[in-house]
Amino acid sequence: MLSVELHVHSSLSYDGRDPVDLILEQAEAVGLDAIAVTDHDEISASREAVERAPEYGLIGIPGIEISSKAGHVLGLGVEEAIPPGLTYEETLEEIRSQGGLAVIPHPFQQSRHGVTARISREELAEGDAIEVYNSRLLTGRANRQAERFAKSRDLPMTAGSDAHISEMVGQAVTRVDADERSADAILEAIREGKTSVEGKRTPWHISFRQFGGGVTRRIRNTVLGVFK
Repeated sequence: MLSVELHVHSSLSYDGRDPVDLILEQAEAVGLDAIAVTDHDEISASREAVERAPEYGLIGIPGIEISSKAGHVLGLGVEEAIPPGLTYEETLEEIRSQGGLAVIPHPFQQSRHGVTARISREELAEGDAIEVYNSRLLTGRANRQAERFAKSRDLPMTAGSDAHISEMVGQAVTRVDADERSADAILEAIREGKTSVEGKRTPWHISFRQFGGGVTRRIRNTVLGVFK
């Protein structure tokens, strides 16, 4: 079984803080086998992580967190950025056109762009896998909803730290029963549901700090954009 982190943000995300090297150092330190950097609507840092992961004894999985009209969708195994603002269905199609895996993160956390505010349960079930444990939680209720839903539809389940600072990488991991140590084998095993999940809550003070840092960076970037 491989320990895989499938949901991490670098400084390329508007609400992320750290560069790729710090993320990979942390992943190595906590004993992960593989990692996907999944920035918001950006893929450059993920490509860098894939290229540099072997230096840290890791498997790099390319990925991106896409802002669809319905909410956030993780595209794993994609090499090119997928534009934000597409419909949920179009976003899934774009991921699959690249041979990628469409994982629906924190679907029931509507305050964090979970898709269930805008799509039906039938549409949610069209995802290739459901993130059933996200470390950035307050009560755990949304995670339990996601797990119940995935089990009721026999959908593959994943976990992710949703780390926005390197120290939180590995808070939640997906255990993957892959046939070999490669990104393709990991994604295929996830597709086949050969996973188990485990994780722990991101401390509240860190979650709030991450949120506050994201707001500050978003305002700063907006102001800088006005004067460009």
